[in-house]
Amino acid sequence: MPAEKHVPVEATAGANDPRTLHALNAIIAATEPPLPGAERAVLGEGPEGAAIAFVGEQPGDQEDRQNRPFVGPAGQLLNRAMAEAGIVRDRVYVTNAVKHFKFEQRGKRRIHQRPTAGEVKHYRRWLFKELEFVAPRVVVALGATAVLALAGRALPISRNRGEMRFGAWRGFVTVHPSYLLRVPDREARQHAYEEFVSDLKRIHSLAERGEPLVSAAS
Repeated sequence: MPAEKHVPVEATAGANDPRTLHALNAIIAATEPPLPGAERAVLGEGPEGAAIAFVGEQPGDQEDRQNRPFVGPAGQLLNRAMAEAGIVRDRVYVTNAVKHFKFEQRGKRRIHQRPTAGEVKHYRRWLFKELEFVAPRVVVALGATAVLALAGRALPISRNRGEMRFGAWRGFVTVHPSYLLRVPDREARQHAYEEFVSDLKRIHSLAERGEPLVSAAS
């Protein structure tokens, strides 16, 4: 597949004031990525008006190849945990703080590289606009990069796990599912997974009884 043709953000029509989620996604897809090697954006997925919006770090290798968010090993684990918590994936919105895959090429493998604070900031205005269009009842930060993007500052997950306000949005902080895949001990990994499912159940409950704190963008 040939690489997409990108243009500087300043040259993109309506770059500063997209009126729809579709228009915003077109801007993101057309804008030159700030990450070396990145060729195309992986956009958010799910219905506008979804009660819950999950925000991860960035797309991984499989997400980049399939051009969909949360379809790799971490995404499959997230799907399983959602199902156990009573959350239907097709009814929520999933996206990432950073829209392109940052990686280091090692032979035939592409190794994930964590985005810098500057790179997270580059995408932050788009993330907030995206959430305005979706207008969820609860915004979930999956991991430290998502917290940085949503809160505007680095916060440790261990001390901030649980409910949190992200600007106008009711929010919730939990671990990224990729963290669960890295827990080496089987028993500890199962315990961490159960805690994650417990978080998702609390998130589901918040979304069921909550109301949007911001109105949908017009």
